[in-house]
Amino acid sequence: MAIDIAEYDASWPEQGAQASAELIDAVPGLFLNVEHVGSTSVPGLAAKPVIDLMASVTRLDDVTADREAVLERLGYRPQETGMTERLFYYRNTDVGWRSHHLHVVTADTWGTRNERLFRDHLRMHPEVAAEYGELKRRVAAEEENGLAYTKRKTELIQRAVDHERAARGLPLVPVWEE
Repeated sequence: MAIDIAEYDASWPEQGAQASAELIDAVPGLFLNVEHVGSTSVPGLAAKPVIDLMASVTRLDDVTADREAVLERLGYRPQETGMTERLFYYRNTDVGWRSHHLHVVTADTWGTRNERLFRDHLRMHPEVAAEYGELKRRVAAEEENGLAYTKRKTELIQRAVDHERAARGLPLVPVWEE
């Protein structure tokens, strides 16, 4: 299956804000923070048209079965990814296309999450965002496998995240979670 990279859609920030508000309202008191992350959160950046959200909770165990049932009523389905210290959910459109990702992490890791750091770096460095957009288009044209597509972007992502981590006095860590 081809990887769809869409030109920037000015509605993506509003879609991210609406999805964030919907989550906060649906499960009062669960999420401490919800932010739009990923390429759709970076102005002007071409992206897979999927709204990536990251939410923090005090403890992952706070996402109890009854709270997860509320997420499922909103269309979010759990998916095991193998990533540690994270819960992952996806939401599809009515025709089965992926529309949202929700990464749930703990509040004590919120400030050091690479996805947030990468988003911030791209927003502050439009030249890196442009380089990333070109890389995404090129790799999407060459790859049909989503995992291969993601791995081929790792070098640029690592470089940007390392820059942000160093600027904030954070230790350098691999961006690829296995």
